[in-house]
Amino acid sequence: MSTEVNRRRFLTRTVVGGLAALRATQLAARDESPPLEKTPRNGHAPRIRKALKYHMIRENLPLADKFKLIRDLGFEGLEIHRREKLEPGDVRQAAAAAGVEVHGVLNSADPDLTAAIDLAKGYGATSVLVVAGRVTAETPYDRNYVETQKRLRGAIPHAERSGIRLLVENVWNDFLLSPLEMARYLDELDSDAVGAYFDVGNVVRFGWPEQWIRILGRRIGKLDIKEYSRDKQLNEGLRRGFDVELGEGSIDWPEVRGALADVGYAGWATAEVPGGDRQRLADISRRMDRVLGLAE
Repeated sequence: MSTEVNRRRFLTRTVVGGLAALRATQLAARDESPPLEKTPRNGHAPRIRKALKYHMIRENLPLADKFKLIRDLGFEGLEIHRREKLEPGDVRQAAAAAGVEVHGVLNSADPDLTAAIDLAKGYGATSVLVVAGRVTAETPYDRNYVETQKRLRGAIPHAERSGIRLLVENVWNDFLLSPLEMARYLDELDSDAVGAYFDVGNVVRFGWPEQWIRILGRRIGKLDIKEYSRDKQLNEGLRRGFDVELGEGSIDWPEVRGALADVGYAGWATAEVPGGDRQRLADISRRMDRVLGLAE
C-alpha cells in the first residue's frame, strides 16, 4: 500500500473524528441549556406536577365538575386533545374555578400546527404534543425526517410568538427509534420552542427509559406516564405489553426517578392509561404517587 494512500486515510479519519468530537460538544452544550418552563429548585428536589388526559375522565359531569373532581383526587392539571373541541373560554373558566391548569393540547399527527398552537394559547396551556409523522412503505424514513422537520420549522415562529412549546413525543410510529437520534432531530431545529415529550412506557419494548432520559436531558419538556410489561410483550403480543397497571410491569421506577433527578427535570407528568370513574382515577392518582415518589 502506498504512502499516499495511507496519508489520505489518516487525514480522512482525522477530519471525521474531529467532526464527531465537535458534534458531541455541540450536543453537550445544548443539553446544558435550561428548559423554557421549570420549577425553581431552591435547594430541593425538582417538583413533578401530576396530571391526566381529559378523555380519561369517564364521569358524566359538567366540565367544571370534571375539573373539580380531578383536583379532589390530587391532580394539578390535565391535557386536552384538540378533537374534544371544547370552548377555550369555558375551559379557562372551569380550570380557574377548580384550581387546576390545562397544561397542554394533544395534536397527534395533525399537520395544522398553527391551529393547535392557537388552541393551546386559548386554553392557557404551554405546549402542543406533536407526533412526527409515521414511517411506512409509502413514506420512507429519510423523507419523513425531512418533511416533519420542515413542518415544525414552519410553525416555530408562531410558537415562539405565542409562548407555546412544540413537544415531539416518542410513539410507535417507527421513527426516532433511539434517544441519540431524537436528540439530533430536535437540536437541528435549533429553537427553545421545540423539545421532547417523553413517554416513559413507549420505549420499554426496545430500550430503557432511564437511558433515554439521561441522553435527552434538558430537551425533555413534559412526561407521559404509563407502564409496560416485557413478559406480556413476549408471551401475548406487542400491544398487550401495555395491559398492566402502573408499578406492576417492567419499568424500573426508582431508576427512572433517579434519571429525572440527574437531569433536573421539573414539570408535568401526565397519566396516559385507561381512565374511568372516580374510583379508577383515584387509583391512578395513588399509583402515580408511588412510581414517581410523590408521596415520599
